[in-house]
Amino acid sequence: MSGPTPVLLGVRHHGPGSARAVTAALDQCAPSAVLIEGPPEADAIVHLAADPGMRPPVALLAHATDDPGRAAFWPFAEFSPEWVAIRWALAHDVPVRFIDLPAAHSLALNHGGRGRPSPVPAGDAPGSPDRSAGPCAAPRLDPLAALAAAAGYDDAELWWEDAVEHRRAGGRPGGDALAPFEAIAEAMGELRATFGESESESGCEGGCDGGSDAAREAHMRLKLREARREFGDGLAVVCGAWHVPALTEKRTVAVDRQALKGLPKVKPQLSWVPWTNRRLSRHSGYGAGIASPGWYGHLFHAPDRPVERWMTTVARLLREEDHPVSSAHVIEAVRLADALAAVRGRPLAGLTETTDAVRAVMCDGSDVPLALVRDRLVVGDVLGEVPEAAPATPLQRDLSRLQRTLRLKPEGRERDWELDLRKDTDAARSRLLHRLRLLGVDWGEPVCSRGGLGTFRETWRLRWEPELAVRVAEAGVWGTTVVGAATAKAESEAVGSAALAEVTALAERCLLADLPEALPVVMRVLADRAALDADVAHLAQALPALVRSVRYGDVRRTGTAALGDVATGLAERVFVGLPAACAGLDTDAAAEMRGHLDAVHQAVALLAEAAPAAPTPSKGPAGPGSSGLRGRWAGVLGVLAEREGLPGGIRGRAARLLLDDGRLAEDRAARLMGLALSVGTEPAEAAAWIEGFVGSGGSGGMLLIHDERLLALVDDWLVGVPAEAFTDVLPLLRRTFSAYDASVRRTLGELVRRGGADGGTAARGVGGAPGFGPDLDPERAAAVLPTMRLLLGLDTGGDTGGETDGGTGTDTGVGPDRDTDALTPAMARAGGAGR
Repeated sequence: MSGPTPVLLGVRHHGPGSARAVTAALDQCAPSAVLIEGPPEADAIVHLAADPGMRPPVALLAHATDDPGRAAFWPFAEFSPEWVAIRWALAHDVPVRFIDLPAAHSLALNHGGRGRPSPVPAGDAPGSPDRSAGPCAAPRLDPLAALAAAAGYDDAELWWEDAVEHRRAGGRPGGDALAPFEAIAEAMGELRATFGESESESGCEGGCDGGSDAAREAHMRLKLREARREFGDGLAVVCGAWHVPALTEKRTVAVDRQALKGLPKVKPQLSWVPWTNRRLSRHSGYGAGIASPGWYGHLFHAPDRPVERWMTTVARLLREEDHPVSSAHVIEAVRLADALAAVRGRPLAGLTETTDAVRAVMCDGSDVPLALVRDRLVVGDVLGEVPEAAPATPLQRDLSRLQRTLRLKPEGRERDWELDLRKDTDAARSRLLHRLRLLGVDWGEPVCSRGGLGTFRETWRLRWEPELAVRVAEAGVWGTTVVGAATAKAESEAVGSAALAEVTALAERCLLADLPEALPVVMRVLADRAALDADVAHLAQALPALVRSVRYGDVRRTGTAALGDVATGLAERVFVGLPAACAGLDTDAAAEMRGHLDAVHQAVALLAEAAPAAPTPSKGPAGPGSSGLRGRWAGVLGVLAEREGLPGGIRGRAARLLLDDGRLAEDRAARLMGLALSVGTEPAEAAAWIEGFVGSGGSGGMLLIHDERLLALVDDWLVGVPAEAFTDVLPLLRRTFSAYDASVRRTLGELVRRGGADGGTAARGVGGAPGFGPDLDPERAAAVLPTMRLLLGLDTGGDTGGETDGGTGTDTGVGPDRDTDALTPAMARAGGAGR
């Protein structure tokens, strides 16, 4: 094999053992050129692999020029055999070529769909399952499993690790570095002869077939012939082991060209993009990936004693996370891992043994810290880097410039950023992230801020995924800069929006992203949609986003005067049409309208704060202090609360909103509840009123706790519900009261229990005051008088002429002290409350 014929190095994708073996084989045979399984269009940019700024994991990204959403990746890790071969060739000034099916064909054959890029491996595993075949062909579909079974292994991954990954290149010193590849080629030949040459999976995700194996192998043979004419026979071919027998077959050029005839084509564009360890892992959805890229990277870089070095790294991580791990733990973990490997008959402790040892020794048997080890080390969150000289679209270059300027470095690990919009840099970061979200590049996701509720604060959760490079390429059709592309897309979406709520949401996003050039178009469309839309539900749904946008002018220094006028006009139209829109609704529609009622109520409060209107007189439940938008809205709520025929949930909610704003007296609220819960009201309608009035979580429960008159009304009504109707109203009541906190429910139960002896009515107490006993308790009141006198400074330290209680020495406070006598009734009532 070391003669004039090409050297075929069959490898497994992302295998550190294969990578070491490839390096040793190349050193031994010193080829005149190196051929790699990959898209030939990448020959023009393969030299960038030697750039100091190129740090794997990285991937070749190919996308259709006229349809960037149709894309595919060829990922490389630092321990990938193909990457090692490329770096070896560039370091030794040896030509390197890609020989797989061109990206022009594989993209055209990609059925993954727009926006679902498919990672295509640069080299297949020795055998990969074919999803399209039936279960009866399992051995043929997974050659790796067949070889493992022949060797007596139940786990194909375990066999490959023992047979290849734990081997050192060339075996013993002075051994033949090509011998392992000859053995693998022979095994693959037997498997293909036994199980047939069915197509093996190419590792595509999302339905990509990337071309059949027959077409791919035909193209490889054509490229191999072409390279032999150019460089002679001293070639080295690094490809998936499954393809090695096919490359040695005797096929004519005409037959191979016929296999490629008629394949569809597109115009591709290739570039290098960063990749991540998480995307290399199998559980991320990449079929030809590996489950433990961090562990494989460790095996590739550890020059000796890999288990000891791994345990040291694990101990360092656990210490950083405040877990007590000492050197003794490391020593014992190494001993246990070696012992487990010996018991299990393995040549070296693998990931299974080291994991078991870490769990038992360093984690005290707990999987909680072990999950951290798996996430940070076994998989890892490494994000590769590509040099600035790599081909990129103008939009990508502008984004890279902004990332450097704003010090927002892409990271593979999830990270939270707290932004203070009062600072120029943080405000610019916020604008960039909002612009990218508008373009569909979801690098960051807004989350609830832990630092407060101020509008000047934003929290983002950032994580860079390789697919975002495709999103950036897709967004390039809108412009060459981030702000220009976001502006163009916002204008296009505004013109194409059919619903009013969509336009208001877009206006909010334009303000967040600070796109002043897009706002006139959005505002014009918004005004047109608002003028033509007569559906009050649509108007109510659109108002909150519009009002939130008006507030951004304070913190983001964005002009929102025109937006405020539109919001005010929209609110007025809601005021006029809401009462009529609430009539004749069924249960589901009433529940939806009640949600709109809450949203409009909050929006009106925000709008009144942002743009206060001139005072206007109002009548009805709003009271004499009403003015402006709030006053008119209070009038609408008053109409809703008192109009008969409207759904109970809406009437109850309107009364509650008025009560919370102080525009409805408590007596009036009690009267409305009494009317709603009267005998003539259907139980289901009364239950809906209760849900609307107190069905707002803890605040509704606290209202009943502090106003026992309302609780008594609910209690009396519930006791009087007929048995045949109780089953119907129970779900509504359970849904209402189950939303309260446990402490609120417990307090309500105590209040009801205390009034249970009075026919189900909460006790009225002294003078009709809720929550107090019916009679005075002078003895219990007198017990607290000494403390009260001390607090009020009434005790002069002398004899007050008081009596003692039963010889116990306790001053009852009964005497001529006028101030003490004044306290007695109040204390008596306090004592009576405990009865």
